[in-house]
Amino acid sequence: MREPSVVAVDTRNDDVLAVGMQAKEMIGRTPGSIVAVRPLRDGVIADFDITATMLEKFIKSTTHTGVFSHPKIVIALPSGVTEVERRAVEDAAESAGGRNIELMEEPMAAALGAELPVFEAVGSMVVDIGGGTSEVAVISYGDIVHSCSVRVGGDKFDEAIIAYIKKNHNVSIGERTAEDVKILIGSAFPFENEEPMEIKGRNLADGMPLNVKVTPAEIRDALADSFAVIIDGIKQTLEQTPPELCADILDRGIVLTGGGALIRGLDKLISRETNIPVYVAENPLDCVVLGTGKRLEMDEEQDYFGDYE
Repeated sequence: MREPSVVAVDTRNDDVLAVGMQAKEMIGRTPGSIVAVRPLRDGVIADFDITATMLEKFIKSTTHTGVFSHPKIVIALPSGVTEVERRAVEDAAESAGGRNIELMEEPMAAALGAELPVFEAVGSMVVDIGGGTSEVAVISYGDIVHSCSVRVGGDKFDEAIIAYIKKNHNVSIGERTAEDVKILIGSAFPFENEEPMEIKGRNLADGMPLNVKVTPAEIRDALADSFAVIIDGIKQTLEQTPPELCADILDRGIVLTGGGALIRGLDKLISRETNIPVYVAENPLDCVVLGTGKRLEMDEEQDYFGDYE
């Protein structure tokens, strides 16, 4: 299943009304007593109780009662989280009915899902651009040699678009509209057949609804600073990587995963700034979850760093 981490809550009695896509549809379109909450922010838990409820509903929708009603769970986390944040994730998963909770770092999961040779003595570099964070890691022989986690991802892209349109067009737009703009005309490089996009928002001058047109070039300007932060994280990671592994990366290239990898031209921009070939994984949106699935398929008695078949 693929669901956004959004929960709709009735503030009058704290009842959870909807989770996932159904809750996301409510963002910006509900009465004051119903709020759409994002219990995960920047890749970590912002609201423990709501996160546990959300996980419980997701788990129940994918498992059956009986022997599998308390499944083993593998959760991918940003590599930069603190021990307190890791413990909060474990507790939330246990509260949701899971057992034998195992945590693994997102870049390792992404590399597994992208079918990189992570258990070989060769350097692989993965950049996972998710919703809350972007994870950069160099992996060799079953372990992360060096990693960098920056709290810039899809959510920050949306916020940058909202702020840009507010500043340059004096129009307020919502999160869903910003996400649509990012998906439809967001880019890091000029692309063929660029067309402006008409969006609807609220005129900040008089409070009335207003249509405005934004161009792909404007959205590139809006996202430029966020892209720069991700590229700085890549450069910092490369600076800390042993020379032999850097040589491997120069030969093999950098692999992009996560939803952010789908932004047009981002691979070209990173390649230009690093002078290293950059490739987008075959299924960038699914790499992390595929990697956690592969981890579940491994023999439970097998050492995490052993050979993977």
